[in-house]
Amino acid sequence: MAKNFNLEALVRNNIKTLEPYSSARSDFDKTDKEYIYLDANENSYGSVLGNGFNRYPDPLQKKVRKNIAKMKLIDPAQVFLGHGSDEAIDLLLRVFCRPALDRVIICPPTYGMYQVSAAINEVGVLEVPLDAGFDLDVNAILSNVDPSTKLIFACSPNNPTGNCMSKDRIVQILENFDGLLVLDEAYIDFAGSDKSMVQDISSFPNLVILQTFSKAWGLAGLRAGMAIASPQIVNLLDSVKPPYNMNQSCINLLGRAVEERHMLKKMVKEINEQREYLVSELKNISCVRKIFPSEANFILFQVDDAEERYNQLLYNGFVLRNRSNLVGCDQCLRLTVGTDEDNKQLVRCLKTWNAIDEMFESS
Repeated sequence: MAKNFNLEALVRNNIKTLEPYSSARSDFDKTDKEYIYLDANENSYGSVLGNGFNRYPDPLQKKVRKNIAKMKLIDPAQVFLGHGSDEAIDLLLRVFCRPALDRVIICPPTYGMYQVSAAINEVGVLEVPLDAGFDLDVNAILSNVDPSTKLIFACSPNNPTGNCMSKDRIVQILENFDGLLVLDEAYIDFAGSDKSMVQDISSFPNLVILQTFSKAWGLAGLRAGMAIASPQIVNLLDSVKPPYNMNQSCINLLGRAVEERHMLKKMVKEINEQREYLVSELKNISCVRKIFPSEANFILFQVDDAEERYNQLLYNGFVLRNRSNLVGCDQCLRLTVGTDEDNKQLVRCLKTWNAIDEMFESS
């Protein structure tokens, strides 16, 4: 941890004095005693859908947080659940960054919502690009820190490049930065648990880890994500979030997913195998200039003309992302790993290009 790290000094004054909204269920644990709830102006007769939806959900999702903490080998007090990781990003900006006064550092190419959320909250953004190997440039980052720098965002595995950041560089920043390092591990399940820094949370109180259920878990439609941090930071996020930020259906399904997580390992294995299949096939496509190493469920690759190739793929029914507008990603496309059949169809399409390109070259 940085020698001068002081969480209290980082928090905005209006958040320090905030009296959080006391939701109807926050003072009661339904498992302790049977209550007759007449406090929240709910429909006591039930719901048009049944299933208990007439009652507000647990505002702190206690049971699910407990089960997630058990799975992650951490304390439930270190787990915040939100409406996707994007909610946690927004709340971190609102808790720690004063509009028009403070700023954050991002390291492009990276996930675009850090910058969008900062703009929405009127927080300045300083871009310190990743180095030539798409790793954190520690010296450049730390040399650009000033008293107004409250958060540094890093993504590992990084979106859109797919590589993990070096742990020693992350630790260097944590040890020399008095603000918070927000480490986005949205794709960490594809890289392996040994690449995650969840187990380092207690050693670094200035570390916040973001994870999501949208990627490896296959639950993008639920919009469920989490922040893993010190109990003090989690408490701050809970104080600022809307009282019922996760609906009952999401809580129910998320709890079920955690209990049935045996499927996760199988899906990750299949996706990683398909990723390697695509990499091996892309190497034989004449328009592909470079394939970047990936530990995520996508591949960044450079082609001869990204705009042309993107449109050709779109015409043939394949939607990719053209990432050429990002720093260090000139003429690059990003390909999400599909199913076995999706990937075979894509490869057949690309091999058709090969035949056409070879025909023109020989004529």
